[in-house]
Amino acid sequence: MDADRPPTAASVFDALGTDYERAFAGSAAHRDSLGQLLHLLAPHSRVLDVGSGTGRPTAQTLVDAGHEVLGVDVSTVMVDIASRQVPGAEFRCADIRELNPQEGSFDAACVYFSLLQMSRADQSEVLRLVGRSLRPGGHLAAATVPLDVEGVNATFMGRPVQVTSFGESDFTARVASAGFTVLSQESSVFTPAHPAGLPEPHLFLLARRIRPS
Repeated sequence: MDADRPPTAASVFDALGTDYERAFAGSAAHRDSLGQLLHLLAPHSRVLDVGSGTGRPTAQTLVDAGHEVLGVDVSTVMVDIASRQVPGAEFRCADIRELNPQEGSFDAACVYFSLLQMSRADQSEVLRLVGRSLRPGGHLAAATVPLDVEGVNATFMGRPVQVTSFGESDFTARVASAGFTVLSQESSVFTPAHPAGLPEPHLFLLARRIRPS
């Protein structure tokens, strides 16, 4: 890797593997968000999981509830782990922007912490793309670290990363501008179970698609 370039999301999560799952497994707010989404889904819904990681808890929870899941992740290591851990879901190693799912082909989407190594323009693009992939009335469960930062070099679980994010109100506005009405938002602070883990603010949104973006 070029020393002058920030590490890619793929390289970061290839290196973290199951350490990431162990570090974040205790997030009650994540599980609560999934529970709220499950309450809204019709039986046998089709769900897109963007940044699916190891498949746990998101894809596993959805599959256990009887839903069809397509998980997409840029990390080959994460896709391999998820395919073994959650055989009831389908996982693809791809950039969601290149995959470009068919309009209206999903009933819901999950975008949990998968935008933070993208530029602000790319984050907005992905939210619009996800919006188009949902049928009218489909639901989005999204989460981010709500900080007003752009291109900041940081350390995540002992590894260098470059982070871009929005503050809470700006991220909520970006979701709304992608064609959603926000149904609920929950803020919390979580400390990953990792020796290098530091307290992080987390924002979870639940939204409904109301119009083409």
